[in-house]
Amino acid sequence: MSTSVTAPPAGPQERQGHRRRLLVGVGLVLVWFVALGVLGPLADKLTGIEKNNASSYLPKSAESTKSLALETEFAGAQTVPAIVVWERGSGLTAQDRDELGQAVARIGAVKDIIGRPTPLSVSKDGKAASTVVQLSSEEGFDIGKPVDAIRDAAQVEGLDPLVTGTGGLSADFSKAFEGIDGILLFTSGGVVLLLLLLVYRSPVFIPVLLSAVAALFGAQGVVYLVAKSGALTVNGQSSGILLVLVFGAGTDYALLLISRFKEELHAHESSLVAMQRALRGAVPPIVASGLTVVLGLLCLLLSDLASNKSLGPVAAIGIGCAMVAMLTFLPALLLLLGRYWFWPFVPRHDEEPQEGKGLWGRVSRLVGRRTGAVAAATAVLLLVLAGLSTTLSAHGITQAQSFTTHPDSVKGQEAFERHFPAGSGAPTSVIAPVGQLQQALRVVQGERGVASAVVTAADPAQTGQPGAAPKQVRGQAQILATLTYGADSSAAESTVRRLRADLDSVGKDVLVGGPTAITYDVATQSSRDNKVIIPAVLLVILVILVLLLRALVAPVLLVASVVLSFAATMGVCALAFKHVFHFAGADQSFPLFAFIFLVALGIDYNIFLMTRVREESHVVATRDGVLKGLAVTGGVITSAGLVLAATFSALGVLPIVFLAEIGFAVAFGVLLDTLLVRSLLVPAVVRMLGERTWWPLPLRREERAAR
Repeated sequence: MSTSVTAPPAGPQERQGHRRRLLVGVGLVLVWFVALGVLGPLADKLTGIEKNNASSYLPKSAESTKSLALETEFAGAQTVPAIVVWERGSGLTAQDRDELGQAVARIGAVKDIIGRPTPLSVSKDGKAASTVVQLSSEEGFDIGKPVDAIRDAAQVEGLDPLVTGTGGLSADFSKAFEGIDGILLFTSGGVVLLLLLLVYRSPVFIPVLLSAVAALFGAQGVVYLVAKSGALTVNGQSSGILLVLVFGAGTDYALLLISRFKEELHAHESSLVAMQRALRGAVPPIVASGLTVVLGLLCLLLSDLASNKSLGPVAAIGIGCAMVAMLTFLPALLLLLGRYWFWPFVPRHDEEPQEGKGLWGRVSRLVGRRTGAVAAATAVLLLVLAGLSTTLSAHGITQAQSFTTHPDSVKGQEAFERHFPAGSGAPTSVIAPVGQLQQALRVVQGERGVASAVVTAADPAQTGQPGAAPKQVRGQAQILATLTYGADSSAAESTVRRLRADLDSVGKDVLVGGPTAITYDVATQSSRDNKVIIPAVLLVILVILVLLLRALVAPVLLVASVVLSFAATMGVCALAFKHVFHFAGADQSFPLFAFIFLVALGIDYNIFLMTRVREESHVVATRDGVLKGLAVTGGVITSAGLVLAATFSALGVLPIVFLAEIGFAVAFGVLLDTLLVRSLLVPAVVRMLGERTWWPLPLRREERAAR
């Protein structure tokens, strides 16, 4: 292709077209600048209204949620325990114990702790000591500051203090999320910039990046306004995913539009006309794709988990803003310079189209020559990988296993469990009517898996002492049960499940809460969500595809292909998580989140392909139309897949196992769907089906005759 253009002198009509193009572009750009002037400053405030305390994640109807309000009243505040551990392999000396006692006194002077530290507890083997401190978990409280202050106060020569427990782990989680928006924006933006330069090798990356940033700021501003009104809850997880999703999906939409624009510039001298034709071809698949993702994400509202309900509308707003930006702001920017955005590879009017001459032309011809073999080979490979998905361990991981690094809180948890009952410091709360307290206490003490149980006394100093008067809150009393197992272990969850069943004989209004109960309730709700939300998402996608393609066979084929692709991705994840990354497992919500992103986003590429195939099939037979559609869309869809995969892989820079797993799953799944499913399997099957693809409403012959 020529790298320069020699244009004839512009006539009156052409000059008028230039002026019109400039006015349209400048007008839309100004509208967006005004909108961003309003929403941009609000985007900076989004992190200030995030809710990351336990109640913002809990199922609304769960027993642990009902218990949490009463637990807060018994404690005098919503608290989380932080455990300070000191360990000496050769055994603690008498001098060590004296100095540790002084350290506990210094910890008690830290201004942000609630109540007093528990007395110094020395392990039975004499090699470790610990104390438990209660910290606030109220919204907006920066738990990292008191943890740092406690660590400083706990310093003893020769004994390094380790702060663990829920408080210490929460502080390390908060530290891991510090600057998440800046890290992800820099990483995602850098990746997108690099890929756009490799794809276009021209300044056209500038309007794409500007539009992506505009979409992000717009989305964050809208989310802030909606969250500020109380209509939804935002947490750090949903805020981080919002950024990656807007950048990835927005760039995908941009690539599709630019591809059609560049194609139309070959056929039309006027950039304005070329853009109008490009929008005519790009709007239906982009809107269908965006609507599919938005409705798929909104299916998360069917969950009772507050964290899922948060992510659904937050991410849906992000996709909506990305779609609007790429269909308004990006075209306006492109009109400002027209075809010269592609310098030095400027597309010339009347130049011969290039589809079918490159890599994707060869792939198209391969599918045409070896249709059956291509379909069979790809299907068998995907089925083999899908079979491995049964080995994926998605039964939950402990807090200590949730880091890709090894922070002090994890080291402290390991040290604590080596020397003390694993459930110490994170007791299970049993709340019963005062009249049924003793009966409930006997049940708790007799439960296997419970190391000890005490009644919360009216005087905190007397808790655990025989004959102490119980503290009463609204006619209820509290039992604190120390479990034998780690608070977030599967064995501890089994103990909670048995406790609830046994305490039902005492009274249906007896509540079992605390950290272990919260973990169990979240896992139970996640299992329910998988059974409800996944079918709902598939139904939504199927309906949209039926309306878009005006057929039944094609939509069923596309939905089946992305489900097979998802199952194959889960199989690869099972291998990678265990043998490559050495993760302990996956969270219960991992399959659902991976499904939402992979299926909702993965269907995009099939929509991009099949809308073009349908368009071409109005002119030629479907068996030929699918090959033309594959040749024309192959480059842009592959580029879009690479961009989306790269942006989601940016989640791997954060030291959180869940986000690293989601990033890997979406990145790999998108590449699998782009390079194998959409490029080989779907075109091969459509070619085999021919006109039956559009059943029950086949394309009319007269439509094919006129384009």
